[in-house]
Amino acid sequence: MALNYIWIALFLIGVLVGVFKLLVLGDYDSLPQMMDSTFEMSKTAFEMSLGLTGTLTLWMGLLKIGEDSGLVSRLARFLSPVLTKLFPDIPKNHPALGSIFMNVSANMLGLDNAATPVGLKAMQELQEINPKKDTASNSMIMFLTLNTSGLTIIPVSIMAYRSLSHAADPTDVFIPLLLTTLCSTLVGLLAVSAYQRINLLNKAVLTMFTCIAVLVAALFTIIHGLNNDQVQHFCRLLTASLILGAICIFLISGWRKKLNVYDSFIQGAKGGFQVAVNLIPYTVAILVAIGVFRSSGALQLLQDGLRSAVEYCSVNSDFVNAVPVALMKPLNGSGARGMMLEIFNNPSFGPDSFVGHLASVLQGSTDTTFYILAIYFGSVGVKKYRYAVTCGLLADAAGILAAILFSYFFFY
Repeated sequence: MALNYIWIALFLIGVLVGVFKLLVLGDYDSLPQMMDSTFEMSKTAFEMSLGLTGTLTLWMGLLKIGEDSGLVSRLARFLSPVLTKLFPDIPKNHPALGSIFMNVSANMLGLDNAATPVGLKAMQELQEINPKKDTASNSMIMFLTLNTSGLTIIPVSIMAYRSLSHAADPTDVFIPLLLTTLCSTLVGLLAVSAYQRINLLNKAVLTMFTCIAVLVAALFTIIHGLNNDQVQHFCRLLTASLILGAICIFLISGWRKKLNVYDSFIQGAKGGFQVAVNLIPYTVAILVAIGVFRSSGALQLLQDGLRSAVEYCSVNSDFVNAVPVALMKPLNGSGARGMMLEIFNNPSFGPDSFVGHLASVLQGSTDTTFYILAIYFGSVGVKKYRYAVTCGLLADAAGILAAILFSYFFFY
């Protein structure tokens, strides 16, 4: 429902501003420019959606190999000490734990919509053990908050979009994105734990936090003293190593289990193709609305107002051009993606500018809080969200702030 209002508002505000410019300012080009933008953005949305087909197909196929070979279930058992502490209401070895792990894994790989089918399955399994069917359980809220906080290890989709936009180095957002999503996930986890009175000071959770802290400290130690070119080369090498290593682990796991790896990959890859095709109408709809909103001058007015307020506080305002991505992200992923692509395609910015890098990090900083809550809770008939929205928005705020700070640190 939120997306419906956003979509209509973008169109109507854009049209009203265009009509105002025509009648009051005598700008006879405003309406034709808005019309031209609808065709241009429709083409861009179609090309971008199809361009993602290969990436989604590859990783959906690999996840299927991991599922069929038992790698996913083994990893879920390995993480069960942590999962059982975070989800104390879920019985041990319940299938929901495996589905939660699969969903989190897809999100950590930055597969966006590819994580949704597994997430819906997890919600259905959590609903089976939910005593109040119309009210969100503690486990549901913890799961959705971790989901919306968007922890990303390998931002596959964002790197794919940057590659499609001809970025000089599509992988240079890897470390900033990792650090940003760690911040948003940590804040979301702490918020839910406070509501549910979960004691995070236990061996399993502290060990997880320690490992994460060591990895982050190691990254900062390695890049300390390096210049920008050296940092980018390191990020690219690290990302390539992680991606190729993950692919090898999936393939070796299937081979060791004497699985027909090729057939398993093909079966999963078909789902990736379907996800990419399903993105086309949503991407076209939101990009056309954004195109009308931008070409009318309404977006520029919004940014100018925010920039004036920021500069009045004596703060650097270069980040303001990427703020539309941050504002749209909690509401709708397609909308935020459209804003990011708009920045990539803008001749004044592009994917390699500071604004382009910041838009990329903002896009991956958190997930679509309101959309995920509506879809996931709606799929199982939950109407009372309790404190899920509050925790999700706290994670969003932390992710947006961290994205801006880390982008200044790495790219400004």
